[in-house]
Amino acid sequence: MLEQIKKDLLELSDPERAKKLSGYFKTGKGQYGEGDIFLGIPVPEQRKVAKRYRDLSLKDIQELLSSKIHEHRLTALIILVSKYEKADDSGKEEIFSFYLKNTENIDNWDLVDSSAPKIVGAHLFNKDTSILFKLVKSDNLWERRIAILSTSKFITNNDFKDALIISELLLHDEHALIHKAVGWMLREIGKRDQETEERFLNKHCMQMPRTMLRYAIEKFDKNKRKFYLAQKPQKND
Repeated sequence: MLEQIKKDLLELSDPERAKKLSGYFKTGKGQYGEGDIFLGIPVPEQRKVAKRYRDLSLKDIQELLSSKIHEHRLTALIILVSKYEKADDSGKEEIFSFYLKNTENIDNWDLVDSSAPKIVGAHLFNKDTSILFKLVKSDNLWERRIAILSTSKFITNNDFKDALIISELLLHDEHALIHKAVGWMLREIGKRDQETEERFLNKHCMQMPRTMLRYAIEKFDKNKRKFYLAQKPQKND
């Protein structure tokens, strides 16, 4: 089954699209996606393949996750999310642990964003979330992104506490992908409770990187956006 799924993905490859994706996902030397290899397969096509192989074993998923080919890893995560959603409590615990052991292979923003909320966030909702506070202190960019993106599951259930604490911990993070992720989660909080988001902004907007602030206030009205941007001196951050 493992070799067949690799063959199916290879047959869908598009070299021209792969070249564009390699640039979009910053695979050059010194960039965040350095060394990532793309086949050039649209995500909807990967989802179709994943659906055909939804019974793939964790052992085979592990091999796909260990691949240098981006679509192997993303398809593996799509399958893993599906398996998690259908698993019993014991199965969910096993998949959650498996996911955390593979964070080094969940190493681009689309891989994190498509899986962390649906596995880590879903598993920790209404449970002990201390693992997120270990991840947020990691030197690994993707573990920090997993920490903040996992809170989106809590936010959709109007539980903002962990998202706000983690956002505060990441205020001085140096990476733009974290700035965007934190701003995104703050914006999601604001969609549900703008007063809560504004309390956070009133306290922290002067410290926030401008990109983080822009993402956070994207849904505010024009005058309110101007107000918050005026609080933050423009500079390259």
